Parts: sequence; C-alpha cells; structure tokens
Amino acid sequence: MPDLPELNPVIHGKLRLALLSLLAAVEEADFTWLRSRTGSTDGNLGAQLLKLEEAGYVTMQKQFVQRKPQTVYRMTESGRTALAEYVQALRQLLGTAL
Repeated sequence: MPDLPELNPVIHGKLRLALLSLLAAVEEADFTWLRSRTGSTDGNLGAQLLKLEEAGYVTMQKQFVQRKPQTVYRMTESGRTALAEYVQALRQLLGTAL
C-alpha cells in the first residue's frame, strides 16, 4: 500500500477550506460577504478566520467605509501555496482510493 499523503489540518476544516477557496477566487473579501457565502455565524466565522490568520494564510485589515467599520481579508502567498499543496494531496489520496 502506498504512503498516504498528509492533509494540512489547518485547511482540512470544512469552513476553513471554504474560506480559502473563496479568497483564492477574489482579490479580497469583507467579513459580511464571507458570512453570506458560507452561511456561518459571526462567532464561528471569526474563529476560523483567526486560525487562518495565525497560520499566515490570510491577512486582515480593519477600515471604515462611510463611517462604518469593515474588516477585509486577503489570501497570502503562503495561503495560496498551502491550498495548492492541500488540493494536490487530496487528489493523490483520492487517486489511491479509486
């Protein structure tokens, strides 16, 4: 039996994978947009984004737009690399299972 690839535990969570996938498709996204796309609660979304930020996969910037606070997230190069490696490992894993 071939060695099974390791799946990155930071990315492997359903919501974190969804967030990185969304951020990979856009240059930046605000908290409200990410919440609407994932259907997550504010608390869970914030916790998962913090984990991605601590891993260095996303950056966060707080700003004001028309006097309202807005939190914007961007994927880092490290995040793009980690996501690409995760997808490759998943393909390898699925290839051995089929």
